[in-house]
Amino acid sequence: MATQSVSGDKTTSPILLDGYRLTLEDLEAVAKNRTTISLSDQAIKQLNKSRAVVENLLETRQVVYGITTGFGKFKDVYIAPEDSLTMQKNFLYSHAAGVGRLLDREIVRAIVALRANALAKGFSGIRVEVVELLLGLLNNGVHPCIPEKGSVGASGDLAPLAHLALVLVGEGEAEVNGVILPGAEALSSRNLTAVTLQAKEGLALTNGTQVMAAIGSLVVLEAERLAKLADIIGAMSLEAQLGSRKAFSELIHNTRPHPGQLASAANLRKLLEDSALMESHANCPMVQDAYSLRCMPQVHGASRTAFAHARSVLEIEINSATDNPLVFDDCVLSGGNFHGQPLALIMDYVAIGLAELANISERRTERLVNPALSNGLPAFLTRRGGLNSGFMMAQYTAAALVSENKSLAHPASVDSIPTSANQEDHVSMGTIGARKAREIMKNLRYVLAIELLCACQGLDLRTSAYVTTEDNDMPTFCHDTAGMHPGTGVRVAYDFVRNYISHLTVDRDLSVDIKFAEQLVASGGLLEAVEDAIGKLQ
Repeated sequence: MATQSVSGDKTTSPILLDGYRLTLEDLEAVAKNRTTISLSDQAIKQLNKSRAVVENLLETRQVVYGITTGFGKFKDVYIAPEDSLTMQKNFLYSHAAGVGRLLDREIVRAIVALRANALAKGFSGIRVEVVELLLGLLNNGVHPCIPEKGSVGASGDLAPLAHLALVLVGEGEAEVNGVILPGAEALSSRNLTAVTLQAKEGLALTNGTQVMAAIGSLVVLEAERLAKLADIIGAMSLEAQLGSRKAFSELIHNTRPHPGQLASAANLRKLLEDSALMESHANCPMVQDAYSLRCMPQVHGASRTAFAHARSVLEIEINSATDNPLVFDDCVLSGGNFHGQPLALIMDYVAIGLAELANISERRTERLVNPALSNGLPAFLTRRGGLNSGFMMAQYTAAALVSENKSLAHPASVDSIPTSANQEDHVSMGTIGARKAREIMKNLRYVLAIELLCACQGLDLRTSAYVTTEDNDMPTFCHDTAGMHPGTGVRVAYDFVRNYISHLTVDRDLSVDIKFAEQLVASGGLLEAVEDAIGKLQ
């Protein structure tokens, strides 16, 4: 089983695989933190037991799909046991047909860990030494080169997993310490020995949903963090625009108790505690804020619901046997656990949830930079408009990213193109869905980063001594807010950003600020600073 001591969300001790208890957090620890991983004693027993069944089938020359037959459309072609070694290597050569950019190292590590965990369940008929070599890749920093495109998401992620499997037999390519080497050289550089695949093992290594599951798992973990950051940054924007926190009252949200909505509202209340800015306009004549401010719990909460559903599906998937056929005590059964439909649907759902966080964030940015909407802030958040353009183009960039997300959010799972001469006549496109969700996630980070910059600039202008001047027709505020502090959580977030990015006094290369802000969002540093100060957000 997976055993670890956990500090926060980080797994700190070695992980033992048994095929049943891997968590998303375990997976991220292996992918990002290089946490070591090994097979449990139970997994070794499970593997040996299922392999014995396969060996018996070979000895008795029984006809079983994928063991003594060809694959896909060639399911009716009998393969003699003496030809099985040749068939395994041919299978990998023919199926390693991926194209495009190589998957990132973190994703590759997650794929390898998930493939090992699925095999460790003991339903694949593969030998222990093959699975141990998979773990050897992880523990020694050998990362197979896997092109990102080529999977249709049924019969598993065949093409990308074949590229992974080639390295196990000393073929293909792998990255070691940033250098791409031939498979055999990569293995020998870490004193690892290639294996010769036996009957069933090529199919066992490539039949599975581990590519879409790996990408999906890492995306969902990041999405959960970005949902918290959306609350933090949204609270900053609300304060900068002298908005109200009344819309986040428990009385309101308890009447519509969606868990995600309740969590977001609670976060916003916590972030806005002890806000002098809020108190300063308690009797403001404005009745209510625009939806992008007032409805943050409802919108952010709906995305949270999508991410929670995806987590529940992924927690099952990463501990499932997803190849074919499956080996049981007294039989080998051919089915369809490799079909990626469960993941395809939830990754489309996640993509939409991420896109919506970006949509509402960009609307808050627009309100900050637009003097007709910002409740007294100068146009584009600059003191000398015309000579300076301030954050005008930052909003353009956010709008472009949001528009791109709308195209990417079109569901991949509604498509299907038959493969293998129509034997595989419905496929999931789940890997495409997972990759699209990841691209939307990257765009969301930049959209939130832009809002973060604008919110900090707005808070600067809101709380500093600032009045109308003759050379720039800047409006005055409805009341004096100079020197007033925002809520505790907002203040911590603001101070954290200002430790790295200064106030925009005159125009400068804004792409540098945006990139730096995105790093603060992506690194987890901003979230950690806020949670260290006010406690864990939901």
